[in-house]
Amino acid sequence: MTQLSIYRLKPAFQRLLMPAARGLHRVGISANQVTLFACAVSVVLGLALFLAPLSPAWFALLPIWLFLRMALNAIDGMMAREFDQCTALGAYLNELTDVMADAALYLPFAALPGFSPLWVGALVLAAALSEMAGVLGQTVGASRRYDGPFGKSDRAVLFGALGGVVAVVQPLPGWLGVSMPIAVALTTLTVVNRVRAGLAESRR
Repeated sequence: MTQLSIYRLKPAFQRLLMPAARGLHRVGISANQVTLFACAVSVVLGLALFLAPLSPAWFALLPIWLFLRMALNAIDGMMAREFDQCTALGAYLNELTDVMADAALYLPFAALPGFSPLWVGALVLAAALSEMAGVLGQTVGASRRYDGPFGKSDRAVLFGALGGVVAVVQPLPGWLGVSMPIAVALTTLTVVNRVRAGLAESRR
């Protein structure tokens, strides 16, 4: 049950993206460069939506970029494995940039009517903890844990959908903000599941 997540679709997604990974490698782009590019675009987009006086229609960029970011996140991992680009620096960048990018892309919703900044902030924290819980499995003799029900890919689908709604529905329905406490609860459950699964794996 703890593995129920969109993340389980990743192998099929990776097969579709392998030609792109090979193409990037042929032109001299490294896995770490792909990782940093995905993070930089995420931070710029998130800050622009939060700080700039943009029309709600600009939130339509979120579902587009979140899909592309998922693709880039899959591509950098494939490049690292397939082309012998696995490095200690890459391992740090892979985890740290994901947390930074998530926080930046969730941030704009804190400024929207109907969304509580407190709950958006709580989700940023819960998301960071879920990734930490996944990584810490490796410190106790387990694998990097990706247990659900609400991992990075699932959150990307949620925020992509919310971005689409913000772009086309004005004024925003009041109930839309309820998605944040629900997301916090599901992400907290994900943290618990990853800790439990990591401990169980380490005992085996």
